[in-house]
Amino acid sequence: MSLSELPGIDRKVKLSNLGEFAERLSVMTNELRDQILAPRPRKTAPIFTIGELSDMCGVDRQKINYLATKEGSELPSGEVQGTGRARTFSLKDVRTWVQQVSDIYQTPLVSGTRDHRGRVLITANFKGGSCKTTTSMCVGQGLSLRGRKVLMIDLDPQASLSELCGLYAEKDVTWEDTVLPYIYDPDVEGGFESKVQSTYWDGLDVIPAHNYLHDAEFHLPAAQKTNPNFEFWSVLRKGIDSLRSKYDYIILDTAPSLSYLTLNGLMAADAMVMPLVPESLDFISSVSFWSLFAEVANGFVEHEVDKSYDFVSVLLSRVDYGSTSSAPVVRSWSQRAYGDWLHTTEIPASSVMSNGALAFSTVFDLSRAETVAKTLARVKQPMVDYCKWIDDQYVAQWRAGQ
Repeated sequence: MSLSELPGIDRKVKLSNLGEFAERLSVMTNELRDQILAPRPRKTAPIFTIGELSDMCGVDRQKINYLATKEGSELPSGEVQGTGRARTFSLKDVRTWVQQVSDIYQTPLVSGTRDHRGRVLITANFKGGSCKTTTSMCVGQGLSLRGRKVLMIDLDPQASLSELCGLYAEKDVTWEDTVLPYIYDPDVEGGFESKVQSTYWDGLDVIPAHNYLHDAEFHLPAAQKTNPNFEFWSVLRKGIDSLRSKYDYIILDTAPSLSYLTLNGLMAADAMVMPLVPESLDFISSVSFWSLFAEVANGFVEHEVDKSYDFVSVLLSRVDYGSTSSAPVVRSWSQRAYGDWLHTTEIPASSVMSNGALAFSTVFDLSRAETVAKTLARVKQPMVDYCKWIDDQYVAQWRAGQ
């Protein structure tokens, strides 16, 4: 039989066949999750060495050992390792030490309520693969390691942030667990507060996402059409308001598009972080983001709806420092385009991050025992520095009673 006589491949795809195809992919995805997360069914927080605790608290190891073993001390003593000269500490232990021993300013609590309004941060970028969701999670984790109470709100129907928080988006979450019931009815019982879930990471809670969040993209414009006075852009801001006294930071992770939910997030946020991979297409995509957002913003301003951001920070991420990398060129473009918005901290590309992504992990999830310490520090320390920079912006305001 000649090649010309071989039967051709029928590549037609009918809409009616997509349901079966999606179901097959769903089964495959569930199997992959089980393989990726095996042998543990859920994520667990890392264990910290006494050296890491020393760095975070800014005190030497001898003092930590003294305070940990001092009679009557209320500080967590950690777990003795080996011959007894080494200790390890849980995440909860570390946060307690940071709050009580470090010189990092801690926000006063009155009956469990903060005396300041928590700040809302949003990570936004139109480009897929821009490290947006990973950056959201890392910022949340990094701020929690400074003693802060953090809430993550996943506004992306893909629910990747929810997965990073240790939830099986399709198994553990329904649409009723998301912000969607509030979007439908702002008077729904419990509001956003009833949707908050704790996570494996001490000090970090989440309102997860579900693929049904897409429905918000139909409901909000329909509600505006029905009621011309309906402020479709302020629904999320109003829902978040009651949570500001319970958290130091509320971090919004958005879909890679200027959707109605993303727009709500942008209008609710006090500050914006844009992760930017220094590649040509990523840079052009970032320019498109600002062009589209500016058009929408001008429409708001014309209707006397304005706001200000405490800062906009463009963070170069997954930076390749190799000799053939396009990073130097794109960095120069970014410096010209963004000026002071471009942060001096850069997050380097690393196999640690790539391998971590396969396990639904971030660089903060990994302990020194799981990887080469120097390799881990190379990518982790810049994120620690960046979180400190964010926190420093608001500590100054909190100290001033703002």
